[in-house]
Amino acid sequence: MSGILKPVSSSETPDISVVVPVHDEAGAAVTLARDIATAFAGRSYEMLFVDDASRDDTLSLLQGAIKDMPQLRVLAHGTNAGQSRAVRTGVLAARGGIIVTLDGDGQNPPHDAPRLVDLLQASPEDVTLVGGRRAKRQDSAAKRRASLWANRIRKNLLKDDADDTGCGLKVFRREAYLRLPYFDHMHRYLPALMIREGYRNLYLDVDHRHRETGRSKYTNWGRLKASVWDMLGVIWLQARLRSPGKVTEYGAPDA
Repeated sequence: MSGILKPVSSSETPDISVVVPVHDEAGAAVTLARDIATAFAGRSYEMLFVDDASRDDTLSLLQGAIKDMPQLRVLAHGTNAGQSRAVRTGVLAARGGIIVTLDGDGQNPPHDAPRLVDLLQASPEDVTLVGGRRAKRQDSAAKRRASLWANRIRKNLLKDDADDTGCGLKVFRREAYLRLPYFDHMHRYLPALMIREGYRNLYLDVDHRHRETGRSKYTNWGRLKASVWDMLGVIWLQARLRSPGKVTEYGAPDA
């Protein structure tokens, strides 16, 4: 196993880890990293960009930016494994107890992220996720319509409480995330999976920008094909859940 799957040691562990999966985002990645640094200035944080085997200069540009941004860590997949695996790679390597995820295309403005972090930190421990909800989505009309119907169907079938699971800006507790079952595309089902574990979610409206570089990795048809299987899988996971209720420990663990 690669060493990147374990948090690195440090005398000063950050409170917040910003995880950004990127694939062929040479035009957006470094600018996004700088925007994150501006948004979290004065806070205890690190950012982890996970390059999912990009075919362009994304990785080399991020490596070159490390000297100017000491909080930046760059992880690289040897093989393209998808967005959910890139997020998981980042979370496993993260040192912060609070995880922030952002899409690598720069459409999620980082200036909203600290608000979501503040809400999560001020919430009870059973609130483990604060999701962004794109108030004025800057995508094509066809993409917005497809997402609207997909969200309605998913919400009805899974009984989750999310109006916009496609928003890449999410903040969650690392420990809670690591309790969830992993599967490809799971990043779109984090609210339902958190509820399955007995946790609660909150949501805030966030900004959304036009994509200025690169192109989307997904099509409406591609999303539909994947989401059918994914939703069936999550429904199965929900049906197979057996909760132990409150767990009580007696006696002290060995010193």
